[in-house]
Amino acid sequence: MTVEWLVEPGLKPYEEAVRGMEERVAAIRAGSADELAWLVQHPPLYTAGTSAREEDLLAPGRFPVHASGRGGEFTYHGPGQRVVYLMLDLATRGRDVRRFVRAIEGWLIATLAEFGIAGERREGRVGIWVERPGGEAKIAAVGLRLRHWISYHGVSLNVAPDLSHYDGIVPCGIGEHGVTSLADLGIAASMDEVDDALLRRFASAFGERPKELASTAPTSGRAG
Repeated sequence: MTVEWLVEPGLKPYEEAVRGMEERVAAIRAGSADELAWLVQHPPLYTAGTSAREEDLLAPGRFPVHASGRGGEFTYHGPGQRVVYLMLDLATRGRDVRRFVRAIEGWLIATLAEFGIAGERREGRVGIWVERPGGEAKIAAVGLRLRHWISYHGVSLNVAPDLSHYDGIVPCGIGEHGVTSLADLGIAASMDEVDDALLRRFASAFGERPKELASTAPTSGRAG
C-alpha cells in the first residue's frame, strides 16, 4: 500500500476531520483506499481524550470542547499548530503499538532537529519535550486510536500557535510543566517549511516516502 500525503488548506472543523478519518479507516480496511498522512489546522478548540479528568478543564466556556476517542487527556488545537492525522495499517507494520509510538516520536524529534531544536522523550510521558530557560516544556503531543489495527488521530506540533490558549486546560494532565513552540523558542519557521521537514523525515521513521496529493478528499480511494 502507498502512504498518501495530504495538506488540507484553511482551518478544518474538528467534527469533519473525525468523520473523514473514520471513513478513511474503513476504506483502508476494505482495501479501497491507501494509507494516509493528513495535515490540518483547526480553529481554536479543546479535545478530551479517553483519560481526561473534568477538573483539568479550567475554562469550560473558552473554546468548544470535543470528546475524542484518542488516548490521553485534554489538549488544545488551533491555528499555528500542525496536526497530522496518521491512518496507517499496523497489521502490515508488525502489530507493535509501542514500536509504532517510538517511530512517531523519532519522526518528530528528527523534524525538530532540522530547525536546531533538541526534542526529547520523557519516561512516563507521551510526547516530545524541550529544555528551555525556566524548565522543560512540551512542544509536540501524540494521541492515537486503533481500529482493526489501523491507526487514526495522530500528532500535534506547535509551530506558532497562541500559547495563552493552553491556559484553559491542564495540557495532557501535566500541570507542573509548560508548553512551547518553534516561535516561542525563537525559530521563525513557516508552516510550509515545517511540512517539508515532516515529509523529508517520514521515510526514515516509517520506511517509505509518501505520495504527495495536490487536492483530494481524505475518504477517496486510490488514484488511478
